[in-house]
Amino acid sequence: MTVDPNPGPDDLAGRLARVRAAVEEAADAAGRRAAELTLIAVTKFHGAPLLRDLAALGVADFGESRHQEAREKAAELADLDSTWHFIGQLQSKKARQVAEYASVIHSVDRASLADLLASDERQSTGESIGCFVQVNLTPDPERGGVSPEGAEALAEHLAPLPGLRLLGVMAVAPNEGDPRAAFARLRSISEAVRTSFPRASAISAGMSNDFAAAIAEGATHLRIGSAITGNRPDRR
Repeated sequence: MTVDPNPGPDDLAGRLARVRAAVEEAADAAGRRAAELTLIAVTKFHGAPLLRDLAALGVADFGESRHQEAREKAAELADLDSTWHFIGQLQSKKARQVAEYASVIHSVDRASLADLLASDERQSTGESIGCFVQVNLTPDPERGGVSPEGAEALAEHLAPLPGLRLLGVMAVAPNEGDPRAAFARLRSISEAVRTSFPRASAISAGMSNDFAAAIAEGATHLRIGSAITGNRPDRR
C-alpha cells in the first residue's frame, strides 16, 4: 500500500487524514494497533506556519534533516508541545548543537558521534536524548549508517553513555528492490540488538512510499514527508 505523495497541494488536513487512515489499515493488516506507532511529519524546507497547522491537526512529532533549519524552527515554535526528531546525516561538528533541541536522533552511525552526543550534565538533570542506531542496508559505503554487521557493537557502545537512551535501530530502504525484504532484514537486526538491550525495541523505518511494508515488519516510528506536506517548496 502506498499513498499518493501529491494528493492535493491545498488540502493539508485531507492529506494527513489519508495517511492516518492508511497507517491504520496497514497496522490492522499486520495485526497491530495504529496507536502504538509514532507518526513523524518530515517537514524539511517547509516553513513554521505549516508546522503550526499540523500541530493544530494533532501532529506532535516533527522530523528535520538540516541542522540550521531545524534549530530555527524549534526556536520559533518553542511554544508548541512538540517532539523534534533529527533524521538526517549528522556532522560531528554539529552534534552538540543538535543535542540542544532534538529529543530524538535517528542517525547515530558511529561511536565517535555517540560520544559527542553524550552528556554527564544532561544525565544529572534526569534528561536524555533518544537515539537510534542507523543501519546501512545497501552495499554503498557512502550511504549513511553503520553496516548491519556493526549494528550490535555500536548499540553496545551507545547504550551506557550518559544522557543517551538507546531506542532501537533505523534504516532507509534501498532505492531498488523490495522494501519489505529490506525491512525484514532490519527487523532481524533489531531482534539481535534486543537480545542484549530488551528495551531497545523501537524500529524507525518507512516513508511516504513504503510505510505499509515497514509496518508489516515491525516499524514503530514512521518518517512521512510529502504524503502529508505535499510538494516541498524551492530549496532555501
